[in-house]
Amino acid sequence: MGHHGFMPTDQRPVVPTGHGPVRGSAGPGGDVWKGIRYAAAPVGELRWRRARAPRPHDHVVDADAFGAVCPQERNPAILLRKDVRMDEDCLFLDVWSPSGAAADAARFPVMVWLHGGAYVFGSGSQALYDATDLVSGGDVVVVTLNYRIGALGFADLTSLNDPDGDPRFESNAALSDVLLALSWVRDNIAGFGGDPGNVTVFGESAGAGLVTTLLTMTVADGLFHKAIAESSPATSMYDHERSAGIAQRFLDAIGIGQEDTAELDTVGVDRIISATMAAFTAVPLDNPGTIAFAPVIDGDLLPRHPMDVFRAGESLSVPLLIGTNKDEASAFKWMKSPLMPIKPSDIERMFAAMMAEYPDVALPERAQITSAYSGMRPKVAGLGVARDIAFRMPTLWLAESHSRHAPVFLYRFDWATRMLRALRVGATHATELPYVWGNLVAGSADITFRLGGRKTGEEISARMQSRWTSFAHRGDPGAGADPAWPPFDEHTRSTLVIDETDRVVDDLDAGIRRAWGDEVLSFR
Repeated sequence: MGHHGFMPTDQRPVVPTGHGPVRGSAGPGGDVWKGIRYAAAPVGELRWRRARAPRPHDHVVDADAFGAVCPQERNPAILLRKDVRMDEDCLFLDVWSPSGAAADAARFPVMVWLHGGAYVFGSGSQALYDATDLVSGGDVVVVTLNYRIGALGFADLTSLNDPDGDPRFESNAALSDVLLALSWVRDNIAGFGGDPGNVTVFGESAGAGLVTTLLTMTVADGLFHKAIAESSPATSMYDHERSAGIAQRFLDAIGIGQEDTAELDTVGVDRIISATMAAFTAVPLDNPGTIAFAPVIDGDLLPRHPMDVFRAGESLSVPLLIGTNKDEASAFKWMKSPLMPIKPSDIERMFAAMMAEYPDVALPERAQITSAYSGMRPKVAGLGVARDIAFRMPTLWLAESHSRHAPVFLYRFDWATRMLRALRVGATHATELPYVWGNLVAGSADITFRLGGRKTGEEISARMQSRWTSFAHRGDPGAGADPAWPPFDEHTRSTLVIDETDRVVDDLDAGIRRAWGDEVLSFR
């Protein structure tokens, strides 16, 4: 398999693509092509438009440095690389391949990663997503990518279009980015040693929200064959009417009037970012439990609310591995993030909004819900309610519906090092990521293993990587790791609990299921 040690320049792997040849670099852990352009630069008059194919090139382009990261505010919880460059021209992807796979014309399963970050932060090139470990240990080809984030990716400004003129604004730009990247994979990945007939799309948080959304889009049919969703906010997306209100809020924050919308093509990107963050912070404060930016049910690219498609049994029939973390909400409290309603008063407002939203649904009695969290301090109960309405219950509702016509594997990630338990964050949102990627320590300042647990962490990582990649190979994460992981069905409800020792528990969520009932609730 390929060459190890020093690579003479002329042996750097060159692969032809539909847009022109790209030259990567080879290392002992695999071959990598960084910063491949998969779409035209979304700038100028393409700023608010859906992704377009890039112009082809004849000469060999060096793919040896990550592309620019989509513009965003810095966030201490999302570690971008030190040398990171931000630019609106950010639609790049990276391909990580087992050593020599491209030259051998191998056919490895492909895993395409959609990063998280609340739809406003993050990038596919974060050091956390270095795929060397996953590729060399799992015999897979991994693709990481950027999609537009914040207002540039998710604002729906179509309400500002001149009804008689050319539509200047298009909705769901970010979703169009992901679809174009997946089309690029279908058309080009064979040259890198990947199998275009065996593509798993996987993501976490907002990225998992994109994954569960893709599962409901007929235009995505055939672009992927399996899906993994880690902590998907599956119900957090809204209709055009609500997105028009957010568009207005965004315009107000940026200081552009309805009649001057042409300025939106030329306004500086820093002003777009600060207006994005103003809306991002204000929306959940006004409406606890809702977020400003997410895919939009636009009746076009995304015709129906994903939960309705799952409920109708019309999601794409591909195997799905899905789960959440035991203490999802604690990180949001720790970061004082407005995204999760944790204070009792916010939760009261959330319930009131749900009552107004679903007059015809017999909402669970308050007492019935409270009973599931009884014996907890109010703040702890609040964390439980926030976690379950944002992540766990949507995941269960979705698993139930999807399992009626496709294999589903449900997990809950419970492992937390002694340090994370001491900090009272536990197995919080995103803490499974280092184990999936095998990148356990993020630099010298990372305190995760300060009080021990490193050896256990490495064992958990090996098991998770084995399950994730065996799912990518065969659609079954049960093979090869102990215990076997049975598929989920509505009767047994088998759930893998990932911890120091993995265990399979039937109907792990019986208590909260009884409390919340089986009627899908969300903030539309």
